[in-house]
Amino acid sequence: MKIGICDTTFARYDLAAAAIDEIKQHVGNQEYVRRTVPGVKDLPVACKKLIEEDGCDIVMALGMPGPEKIDKTCAHEASTGIITAQLMTNTHILEVFIHEEEGMDEKDLKILADNRAREHAQNLIKMLFKPEKMKKEAGKGVREGRPDVGPL
Repeated sequence: MKIGICDTTFARYDLAAAAIDEIKQHVGNQEYVRRTVPGVKDLPVACKKLIEEDGCDIVMALGMPGPEKIDKTCAHEASTGIITAQLMTNTHILEVFIHEEEGMDEKDLKILADNRAREHAQNLIKMLFKPEKMKKEAGKGVREGRPDVGPL
């Protein structure tokens, strides 16, 4: 299996490094291809190229939209593009966005960014190598980056 990791220079934390480190800790030296683009709106085509040109079996799209209204619009457009790329390639692209206003302060934002990247990397591992484990988490209120909220 080949894993694609795509991140942005706009992000304030190296999300790709955290995700790759997490993958390496759990499945060894899995083959991956990393691409870095300027911002979240560049992620969809980069992810599609990772699938179509680099032969990746699954991709993580990592971004950190800013706090302004325009950043929210860009994040929404990027999400739409990522969904479209998934449908065009019939391949999962795990969107991992950390919005700057999610952090209570910069220290909390850094912890959140690291945790979310790592926990989504664990989701990727489950999707590829342990689908039964993913199935057992259905309806459990699992959250990435913050504490789980639990089932109803």
